[in-house]
Amino acid sequence: MKRTSRRIGVLATTLALPAVLLAPAASAAPVRLSLPAPTGPFAVGSTDLHLIDHSRQDPWVPGTARELMVTVRYPALPSGKPKAPYMAPGVAKVVAEGDAVKLGMTADELDYRFPTHSRIGAPAIGGKRPVVLYSPGGTLSRSHGTTHQEQLASEGYVVVAIDHTHEAEAVEFPGGRVEKKALPPSSIEVSKRVIETRVRDTRFVLDSLGLARAGMFGHSAGGFTAGETMVSDRRIVAGANLDGSMAHSQSQRIFGRVADEGLDRPFLLMSAGDHSAASDASWQEFRRNQRGWTGETRLPDGEHFSFTDYQTLLPQLGTAPAAFVGTIDPARSVAVQRARLSEFFAENLRHRSSDATKVSLSQAS
Repeated sequence: MKRTSRRIGVLATTLALPAVLLAPAASAAPVRLSLPAPTGPFAVGSTDLHLIDHSRQDPWVPGTARELMVTVRYPALPSGKPKAPYMAPGVAKVVAEGDAVKLGMTADELDYRFPTHSRIGAPAIGGKRPVVLYSPGGTLSRSHGTTHQEQLASEGYVVVAIDHTHEAEAVEFPGGRVEKKALPPSSIEVSKRVIETRVRDTRFVLDSLGLARAGMFGHSAGGFTAGETMVSDRRIVAGANLDGSMAHSQSQRIFGRVADEGLDRPFLLMSAGDHSAASDASWQEFRRNQRGWTGETRLPDGEHFSFTDYQTLLPQLGTAPAAFVGTIDPARSVAVQRARLSEFFAENLRHRSSDATKVSLSQAS
């Protein structure tokens, strides 16, 4: 299966699998799923925040204020607090129904409420910590990057994961209200609006948490979002793009500002399979214009969704299509990604001398 559609533009993150995988399967008991345990020295705590931007209308549902859900993970003291579920109930149901169709399974076999390694409301370790923001791929949930979020939190970072409401398949708000995807049909203009909205979401989160300096990473459209936010907001001092195009249209060479203008701060590129700076015109343009440090790490045997939790979840289901997560050993894939992201943020965020790179954990617990 050729792997090009997802990088034509921002809105092509959704899974496309060979037809052989789409045949319905007989119902079976749900598989007990789990994520790799974080390896840092700290336990991980988590809390969810409901943020409302009263100054901005939702761009996809007119007449409503822009609302976001974010998860904050942080280094915590060991605790007997309950483990956070992978997804909220309403989100787990919607994602399972969609994934089941694509994987030829029944939704009952996919239980995305399994426990993570984060403890809800665990006491935060005192002091100040560097902050990293996370933005998911197009239509995906902030939960799909939990493995990386927990790892960085276990290493001492506060990690703030953002859901982009009405672009994600589902976002659950307090009280159980679920807001589903409400995007218009895909087009270049819609792609531009998606990224503009994501950037405004990110800057609103920075404002709401009082952050003066942070790092940022994201998968696919989330990586594009990290770069575009850095163009317009100097509070993001280091960014990483996990396998995301930085184009609204590759064929028409309609790139984002981050590709056209470059950055004067460090920006890491991570790619998989046949995607790299050698094949992506938007990455080539970015590298030509980049003034700060840049580097690329590639997983030749990986695939686009190797940079999400699907890398380890799909093999547990007994179906790990190469078109989705490649043929790379899942443990090796996770280890390489963890090491590269840890090295990048340690050098460009954690070890900066200015206290402006840090935020009090009292805001995240």
